[in-house]
Amino acid sequence: MGNSMSYRPRRTMLYVPNHVAKFLHKARKLDADTIIFDMQESVPPEYKQQARELLLEAFIESSDFGHSEKVVRINPLDSDWGKDDLVAIQQLDIDAILLPRMESAEQLMSSIKAIDETRVDRLPIMINIESPLGVLNAKELCAASDRVDAIVMGTTDLSNELKITQTQDRAGLLTSLSLVILAGRAYKKCVIDGPHFDLKNVEACEFSCRQARDLGFDGKAVVHPVQLDYTNDAFTPKQADIKKAKSIIKAIDEANQAGRNVAVLENRLIEPSLKEWAERVISLYNRVKALGQNELIGA
Repeated sequence: MGNSMSYRPRRTMLYVPNHVAKFLHKARKLDADTIIFDMQESVPPEYKQQARELLLEAFIESSDFGHSEKVVRINPLDSDWGKDDLVAIQQLDIDAILLPRMESAEQLMSSIKAIDETRVDRLPIMINIESPLGVLNAKELCAASDRVDAIVMGTTDLSNELKITQTQDRAGLLTSLSLVILAGRAYKKCVIDGPHFDLKNVEACEFSCRQARDLGFDGKAVVHPVQLDYTNDAFTPKQADIKKAKSIIKAIDEANQAGRNVAVLENRLIEPSLKEWAERVISLYNRVKALGQNELIGA
């Protein structure tokens, strides 16, 4: 993710099934910070080859997908399709490869080795954590390689394997989510929440987005374009956030000039670490503004 001043927005990461040509075409004009071209979970076995062919055709037509980061999720490399996926995408102009169901550092490093045998550009790697073992090994996965740029949660599979009842407040998932966030932050990785699947319940989806933001996620996976606007909005700083951030930076700078390490702002003690938060908020705001998106939607 780099330092706070080079922060890349990943408020929304939209899964696009590669075996449906109209979805690939539509993805060029969507306001997703990241598009995940999915070879894996959303593609039935009988359509795996078609998914590869349609993705290649789309990129031959044009690799321009607007401001969206371009990521391909391949099938597991120990499956019948993973190695063929790598061969198919070896020349594609993409920004990262997403590896499904990572559960150990050994599995991760073996996968990176296989990727590097087909590509020479040492692409950033993203990983799905979607099982109890993956959650328990999140620390070793994050520590294994500086190539790992982002973690994308797979909360449906995780919920099923935890044998929990899914509730709107996601009480049964909170421990797992927090453990992965802790590991991601300890090793400076971007951390993305899993998708919300109830497309018709806008209120529940908005709640899930804001809960994810408050837990510390950088963004949320999205399974349908209808979710993009309010998911983007949930992770976009508002005018009040920018005002607060600028006030914090000014207060810390003035305190430093006066020989103090902490500041007082509106009767609250402000420690130096809050300046990093403030710079990150302003950086994200500026990046979103540069995309021409209105940060006041739904504010």
